[in-house]
Amino acid sequence: MGSVILLWICISLLFFLIRTRRPKNFPPGPQPLPIFGNLLQLNLENPMPDLERLSKRYGRVFSLYFGGRPAVILNGAGAMKEALVNKGLDFGGRPQGLLLSHLTRGKGVIMADYGPSWREHRRFALMTLKNFGLGKRSMEERILEEISHVCTHLEVNAGKSIDPQTLFHNASCDIICSILFGSRYEYEHEFFQTMIKMMSENSKIANGPWGMVYDTMPLLRNLPLPYQKALRDYNTVNMYVSGIVNEHRATRVPGEPRDVIDCYLDEMEKRGESCVIFDESQMVVLLLDILFAGTDTTSNTLRYTVLCLMTYPEIQEKCHLEMNGVLKDKAQVSFEDRHKMPYTQAVIHECQRMASTLPLSVFHCTTRDTKLMGYQIPKGTLIIPDLSSVLYEKDKWKFPHEFHPVNFLNDQGQFEKPEAFMPFSVGPRTCLGEGLARMELFLILVSLLRRFQFIWPEDAGEPDFTPVFGVTQAPRPYRMIVNLR
Repeated sequence: MGSVILLWICISLLFFLIRTRRPKNFPPGPQPLPIFGNLLQLNLENPMPDLERLSKRYGRVFSLYFGGRPAVILNGAGAMKEALVNKGLDFGGRPQGLLLSHLTRGKGVIMADYGPSWREHRRFALMTLKNFGLGKRSMEERILEEISHVCTHLEVNAGKSIDPQTLFHNASCDIICSILFGSRYEYEHEFFQTMIKMMSENSKIANGPWGMVYDTMPLLRNLPLPYQKALRDYNTVNMYVSGIVNEHRATRVPGEPRDVIDCYLDEMEKRGESCVIFDESQMVVLLLDILFAGTDTTSNTLRYTVLCLMTYPEIQEKCHLEMNGVLKDKAQVSFEDRHKMPYTQAVIHECQRMASTLPLSVFHCTTRDTKLMGYQIPKGTLIIPDLSSVLYEKDKWKFPHEFHPVNFLNDQGQFEKPEAFMPFSVGPRTCLGEGLARMELFLILVSLLRRFQFIWPEDAGEPDFTPVFGVTQAPRPYRMIVNLR
């Protein structure tokens, strides 16, 4: 029996060594270990410093092994542009066999592999968001309505020390819910709170140590480990959204959509039962894709921005003066007003840059054998774009590692967005909710800064900008004092 086990171990190690032998002219990287690959060489709680260190040693394009699976890490604007823009189709796939792809079953738009279904659903989502007012007045009204609920909460708590995390998560999620489902939830709604908590926890699991265990060690997937909770919670929300879809079927008027669900049902009806691309299971995953992608990212960016404004009160006041000079007695801000507020725009974009809310983007996968910066990249290779490396790139910013709005201002003080600003990624798989996110951030922050002053509590010590790593990167929990202006 012992000899059989020893033989099995030897065969497994031999298989691993053969599998992890770097292909000819593959990007360089550290030597992988049996079973684990390069996992033990990374701090899985936050691998960003390790990736920066490895990039300095091996170059802008280097490789790692996650278990026996090779991955290529992209660093810097040059590598990012060549791969994701110039060769966007070659690098436009999504890796399968990961926790995130199993959650979504490869459907929807975020984790769907490159192909007809992804193209059709992305086109549908972009068109539907546009038709529901993305960039138009009706979308502004949805956002401004939600802002009124945020302001009510802050007015009640004026002068008190509060934690903004739940508030900003609620607001971001409710804006998306109004677009997808046609109505918002009260912040105390039981399922609404369950859904928000699940999104936050699953983000940490998916890109944390347990997510990495799931992705690299298939034999352990059935064990009762933390990633099982991510699977259960996602299925719970999936079932709830399916119930909302069934309610819409009973109450909709064909051709008169109230929200994204009605638009999708109209599309299914138009394409007929023979269409295999558009069905209810695809619709539910698409809805959850938009919901998850649009909640955590916006909420975490808002929290990071408020943290910066409290840390640099002189910048907060300069924004307040600019917006008062532009808006004067105007009751509400409009998205068009941004063109008259270069400094405020620069501050918001600088907060997005420094927050690096989606540091490793969403993992890509090569769709065919291709080349990148002289290296050979085989079909099916996992591709990890390190967006933080571009957002902090030394040669692309005036102050790459400092919070400074001048990074987005030209010599005349006008707003200017450098090419290296890519928090939403670039190329064919760039975030489809970028337009909505930009509108939300501007309207929410200007509306709040007009009415409130954000103050760092005296007994809270120094502000801590050390991030909490996950699929979306978040600031550490903090408290703030809000005063009425």
